[in-house]
Amino acid sequence: MFVTRQSAMISDRSSYSPQLHPEASRFCCPAALLLLLFFLFCAPPLSAEALLCGIDRLEVSGFRELSGMNVGLITNVAGVSRKGEPDYALMLRNGVKLKFIMAPEHGFSADREAGKQVGNSIINGTLPVFSLYGASKNPDIRQLKTIDTLVFDLQDIGSRCYTYISTMKSAMQACEEAGIAFMVLDRPNPVIPLSPAGFMVAKGYDSFVGAVDIPFIHSMTVGEIAILLKESNYQHLDLRVIAMSGYSRDRFADEYPDFSFMSPSPNIRGVETAIIYPATVFLEATKVSEGRGSDAPFRQFGAPFINARELSDALREYKLPGVKFDAVSFQPLSGKFTGERCQGVKLSLTDRKIFSPFRTAAAILLALQRLYPDRTALDEGHVFFDRLAGTPRFREMIRKQMSLDAIMEESRLQVESFNRNTPQRLLYH
Repeated sequence: MFVTRQSAMISDRSSYSPQLHPEASRFCCPAALLLLLFFLFCAPPLSAEALLCGIDRLEVSGFRELSGMNVGLITNVAGVSRKGEPDYALMLRNGVKLKFIMAPEHGFSADREAGKQVGNSIINGTLPVFSLYGASKNPDIRQLKTIDTLVFDLQDIGSRCYTYISTMKSAMQACEEAGIAFMVLDRPNPVIPLSPAGFMVAKGYDSFVGAVDIPFIHSMTVGEIAILLKESNYQHLDLRVIAMSGYSRDRFADEYPDFSFMSPSPNIRGVETAIIYPATVFLEATKVSEGRGSDAPFRQFGAPFINARELSDALREYKLPGVKFDAVSFQPLSGKFTGERCQGVKLSLTDRKIFSPFRTAAAILLALQRLYPDRTALDEGHVFFDRLAGTPRFREMIRKQMSLDAIMEESRLQVESFNRNTPQRLLYH
């Protein structure tokens, strides 16, 4: 397995206390001495090395890792280099024998709504794009047998139910069956500083929104998840991970000055949305709008039957860290309650580093179930809800109005069990 590792290197002058040799002052004029002292003590420190994603590191190497190979590529419009060039165009320009592209949910253009099937297409005049979210979600083994390596370059957002890691798992299985290599071009998990949280996938509850048995908020990159999957499921697969350089686990994606987070789907419009997404995505399985079709999808939610002030007051009582709740009114242009006036709540981050999305999700669901038990329809959508959560346990605890601390304790125990029983292969510090 070809795995590249490199952590950020930072020059730190804070512990350096230079001293001039006694004889040096005899040969330094006062102006020169002052200039020397300025550079020693006042000049700004060297900055961290630039963030290079997997595609950027291939470009630096001249794509020698793909030299002479017939290649397929799983990507969409968010798969760009640090200069903004599409990955497929960069490959073609550097002589890679790219035979086809495969696109996940939302299509190659990343503009199709969630759950909508996508057909095949052609880009760049002759390059075919095969859908992995159409009649089948699995790559065609016959197509894979025409190439030597399938490359994966998709921007994930850090939540298990976001289906791009499910697509990666299906592709890894297909590549093992076809006997070809699978290469992951790693990209930032935009919310990786968030602590792992949520429930694991219980036996019999795996689905395309819960295909990988990792915490709901997983705090891993796609490259790290691929290594975990190889060791647990696909030990005969030839896996190659092109790791990032200049990457750190303590920075959100928009904190890198040389990285632009591209929206990987219609309603994930920035890093702040990706941070809040795990707090509101469970509403997809209820009769409450998660904000799709509005100007703030996943950052606000509501329904015609909600009293906005009543709900926002109820949520403030939980004193949740890093977030504030404001009463809001909106009218969705698509999705639930299209054209109807919804009352609800808008979430605004006050401190993303202490914000707990899963704790916030549990509080929102507890409040909705307590205030509007017959209208929220938690049980009516129980199949989808349990697939999102990975277990019926979360829904059952909400229905029973168990305490927020009890829910979080059960989550903590499941994450601890995962960490204890699953040796993680982390590529970055």
